[in-house]
Amino acid sequence: MDHQVKQLNMEDSQALEAAYEVFAALRPHLSKDQFIDQVRTQVAEGYRIAFIEDAQEVVAVAGFRVATFLAWGRVLYIDDLATHPQRRRAGFGGDLLDWLILEGQRLGCAAVHLETDHQRHDAHRLYLNKGFVLSSHHMSLNLR
Repeated sequence: MDHQVKQLNMEDSQALEAAYEVFAALRPHLSKDQFIDQVRTQVAEGYRIAFIEDAQEVVAVAGFRVATFLAWGRVLYIDDLATHPQRRRAGFGGDLLDWLILEGQRLGCAAVHLETDHQRHDAHRLYLNKGFVLSSHHMSLNLR
């Protein structure tokens, strides 16, 4: 890994606001206030954020949690992984993913899981290059 990965202090509102700028590229439906409220709710469920800074600017983020599933056992589940749109292809996402894999190993996880939208072809290349396999289809039903 060439870039240093840090974990965000979830109590630090300024740090959350700085991370929002990158999360917004992946989750444009959330305003800054909605994002902060949602993150605080998810923290109670074990959600954490790791990030990379370059020149004191957050350039890549990952939201993740450790959970246990009947299907997979204990896994590190990546909810969100994004690089600032103007900073892509500089290795930030790959370094963050490498850190997440090591963190999963450190925490005794059997695997790392994530979901990705169909059209995110650059992300798919990254995941496949890191050894991920397409293992399932995700189904959903909107209730609102």
